[in-house]
Amino acid sequence: MSRFFSSKYASLTPYVPGEQPGERKYVKLNTNESPFPPSPKALHWAARHTRSQELYSDPEGVELRAELAKTYGVKPEETILVNGSDEVLNFAFMAFCDDAHSAWFPDITYGFYPVFAGLNRVPYTEIPLREDFTLDPADYRDKKGVLFIANPNAPTGILLPPSKIEALLRADPERLVVVDEAYVDFGGLSCVPLVHQYDNLLVVQTFSKSRSLAGARLGFAIGCEALIRDLNTIRYSTNPYNVNSMTLALGLGTLLDPEYMKKNCAEIVRVREQTAGELKALGFTLTDSKANFLFARSDRIGGEALYRRLKEKGILIRHFTLPRIADYNRITVGTLAQMEALLNAIREILEEPT
Repeated sequence: MSRFFSSKYASLTPYVPGEQPGERKYVKLNTNESPFPPSPKALHWAARHTRSQELYSDPEGVELRAELAKTYGVKPEETILVNGSDEVLNFAFMAFCDDAHSAWFPDITYGFYPVFAGLNRVPYTEIPLREDFTLDPADYRDKKGVLFIANPNAPTGILLPPSKIEALLRADPERLVVVDEAYVDFGGLSCVPLVHQYDNLLVVQTFSKSRSLAGARLGFAIGCEALIRDLNTIRYSTNPYNVNSMTLALGLGTLLDPEYMKKNCAEIVRVREQTAGELKALGFTLTDSKANFLFARSDRIGGEALYRRLKEKGILIRHFTLPRIADYNRITVGTLAQMEALLNAIREILEEPT
């Protein structure tokens, strides 16, 4: 670091994104992107906005928020648009956490939570998942502050029923619960219907996964009007034009083509289950993932060794070094052809002499 870097960030450990290699063509199964392109309708809407780039984007995102509200059965005032769901998660740490309101989240979950806590100098506690990687709501029942729950969780893919989250909302109405639903469209039930019953609930989602817009960077949150006003206070104090005009158009076109998303999600779920079965037949142990990825380990080869051997064969998966999950790898669900390439490579690796 330079001599000008503030000491308040000296101990900050930044988030490490998944590899985005450019030097070689890989079967890319490491960052949970969709294997399908954006909706043709979304691309059409974006094309209509290519000639207006000399103007600022709409800071309110009026058209997109109106369609988003219609899609989720809420009011536009109960929504906020952001530059990827990471932005609104950071806003939540900024707006709702402080020395008197610490953050709580699992020890194995989305890696940005401790980063945002460190960035905003928020005290936080990681609560261990069970041995089977499930989250026990009882561990959070008496915790004060703000709860951050990825549901389905990442990297495990395990889903917590909305009824369990509702119990946490009821248990302490003075405590905010932030539910990160980045992967909910692949087999989960959203907590959005609960926002009209509980003003201590904020639901965060993204267009990156199920809606094939990872490169566009578009996320949103839904909560009561007061929570959204708080988040907008932060947004207008940082970057009111946080979502560019072409991304706004892409988002609107995507929402106007819901069948495209549903078809792609159904195919990803089908391929996920088929691949899980094949991996189990090869002796792998997997969590019950309800996301667009699998979380798997093998007794025949270590997690890091498998990651490295697959990379040598032109296939990228995600390996984590945390001790509890070092034997596991997270594998994005791609097309059927991509998963067949993965499985064939794994079979070759397992047959190699040790």
